[in-house]
Formats: sequence, structure tokens, C-alpha cells
Amino acid sequence: MGAARTEAVRTLVTGEQLARHAEWRVFDCRHDLARPAWGLAEYRKAHIPGALFAHLDRDLSAPKTGRNGRHPLPPAGDFRKFLQASGIHPADPIVCYDAGPGAFAARLWWMLRWIGHQSVAVLDGGLARWLAEGRPVTAAVPEYPATPYAGNIQGISIKVETVQAQPAGLLLLDARAPARFRGEQEPIDPVAGRIPGALNRFNNDNLRPDGTFKDPASLRTEFESILGKGNPEKVVHYCGSGVAACHNALAMEIAGLAGARVYVGSWSEWIADPARPRQKG
Repeated sequence: MGAARTEAVRTLVTGEQLARHAEWRVFDCRHDLARPAWGLAEYRKAHIPGALFAHLDRDLSAPKTGRNGRHPLPPAGDFRKFLQASGIHPADPIVCYDAGPGAFAARLWWMLRWIGHQSVAVLDGGLARWLAEGRPVTAAVPEYPATPYAGNIQGISIKVETVQAQPAGLLLLDARAPARFRGEQEPIDPVAGRIPGALNRFNNDNLRPDGTFKDPASLRTEFESILGKGNPEKVVHYCGSGVAACHNALAMEIAGLAGARVYVGSWSEWIADPARPRQKG
């Protein structure tokens, strides 16, 4: 592996950095919850050169059962097969992007961390910023030979049973908009409210007006104003279906607050059992 491939890729990269490294692997994660076919259609029109497409429903989620949430975490073996078919090597630097805000890209970023792939980052500002900087796109779909990929699952996901047990020190952080957190609005799931005891950090608050992430110091100050200065490994992120939660997990990593976990089933799984408590207000 050449020197160019060893540059650290951990949380965010800029368009300038990505443009300098044609050997980095790239995934387009664009998605629209209301139009699940939109992202792939847009990818086929134009994408960053060298990028493959990662579909939230097909590649980054397990089939829905009605009780496991809207975007359940797939079995590790299925995700490994996706990486193998994509020609990914364990040491490959990987950059994930979406249309801009980064939540869908953060889902793949987090899942790669979950499978043990450490050299992965999100393109800051996504495709919107890439285009604003006048950088190239293409409709050509690259082909990569399949590779073996094992990976070792990391303990950064948390199951609903653990959330229900509420072990001492657990800090639940809800990434949904404040009105959804308070139960005043619920445009997606059939029940409004939140998991009792949760705090709120709207994931869009991680961003500047131009769609890029705030600087690490600002993010750290804002997260600590909500969570205090305790152990970040006690934090468990959730949202509606385990997507925006990954955006908050990424923001905490940018802030130097490493070790938080994600409850991927999130609110959509939680409410599938009417016996689980709910809170509003």
C-alpha cells in the first residue's frame, strides 16, 4: 500500500481531500424516506467518480418484520456480503456521502465502524458541497472485483432489551426534531413521544448553515451542555429508525467524545410493543 492510502480517514474529509485521493473507495448513500427509489435514480444520473451506491433499505438494513423498526440492523453476514461484492479490503480508506446533511452517509459510516472497519469518513457537506466547489461527477458505474471481507463486530450497538433495562448511568439521546421528541408531532411513525428518560439533541444542530459540520470545540461544548462531562461511552443514540442517531454518533466522534453506542431499532422498534413505556412533553 502506497503512502497515499495511509492518510488517516476517521470522521470527516473535505472535497479537496477526496479529490486528491482517487484510490479511496467511495459510497453514494443518497436516500429519501418518502421516495425510496430516488437515491438510486439520482446516482444513475450522476455521482462522484468511483462511487458505488449503498441503498439504505436494501444494503444497510434488514427486512422489516413489523417489530424490529423501520431500518433494522442487518445480520453481520449480510453486511459482509455487501462489502465483499463491493470489492472492499479491510485497509481501504472509505468515504461516504449523501445529498448533503450527512445522516444517510453517517449510517454507513457507523455500520463500517460496527463491522470493525476503522478507516472511514463522511464527506463534509456531501454532494451539494462537492458540486458547489465545481468538482466532477459521472454517470459511469465502476466495477470492482469481489474480495473476501471478514470484519470483527464491535460493541457499539445496543439492543432493545438493554434500553428497557435502563442500566445505571445509561444516557439516552434522541436525535429527532424537538417537536417529535416532545410528542407534539409525528409525521412518520404511528405513535408520538419518546423513550422515558431520554434527552434531546436534534441532529441538524450538528451543522452550520452551509450544511457542513460545526467545528470540534463547538460540538463538544454543545453536547456537554446536554450530557454533562461524564463518560461518553454511557451515551446511547437513537432516533426514529437508527439513521439520524448515527449522525449524532459521528458528531460526538468529531468532538472528541468517543465511545457512544447506537440503538438502531430506535423509536420505531420501541413502539412496536405497546407494553413499553412512552413519554411526552
